[in-house]
Amino acid sequence: MRLVEPWIKVEKIDGQKIMKKIERACRTCYRSEGNITDDSYKKLLTNCITRGHESVLEHEKVTVRIYNDIGSYKDLTRHRFASFSVESTRYCSYDKDKYGNEISFINPVYMEDKEIYNTWKNTMQEIENAYIKMKKLNASTDMCREILPHSTAAEYTMTANIREWKHILELRTTNHVHPSIRQVLIPLLLYFKEEMPEIFGNIEYDTEFNPNYYAKLLIEDEV
Repeated sequence: MRLVEPWIKVEKIDGQKIMKKIERACRTCYRSEGNITDDSYKKLLTNCITRGHESVLEHEKVTVRIYNDIGSYKDLTRHRFASFSVESTRYCSYDKDKYGNEISFINPVYMEDKEIYNTWKNTMQEIENAYIKMKKLNASTDMCREILPHSTAAEYTMTANIREWKHILELRTTNHVHPSIRQVLIPLLLYFKEEMPEIFGNIEYDTEFNPNYYAKLLIEDEV
């Protein structure tokens, strides 16, 4: 059994370039392309968002790769206007050398009570033992996946347009959301706030969520 930490990788983006492309698309509606200046996108996008004219945000997209527990992608795949490619527990046989002959589980650092944490950890070990035993009994991977818990680590790629990311991050970074989701999406939101403040700057999130729990955010160009 291996305990691992979640991470999120995002393609390196130029937020200003994205917003200027959105501005140019938006100005088609008014044939006001001649009004474009170095910073005209700021007022235009702010006005669009204030008026609820957010369809223009759909002209640009961002792709991220997330390594987190299975439970997190079950929540995120509920968002209809996004595309997902998810590690398949039907085809990934964790008793193979490729996976280190063990199951990786996302370490739930938010379980601060030692007894609760140890109970969880012991349960994960029992599950791995059962999984390996089933494989030795020639059970198919289809059969074995039936005992995999939400804590099982998996990687998935997620692409959404800017409007959908705004919607997702407004919903999925509050204190009503599972900690494993906040772990990966709050760092993403903070990155978007920095790169595209006119679009993401006003989104509120759970500021009381311990920053020590944040997943590591990696920029694809830098890894």
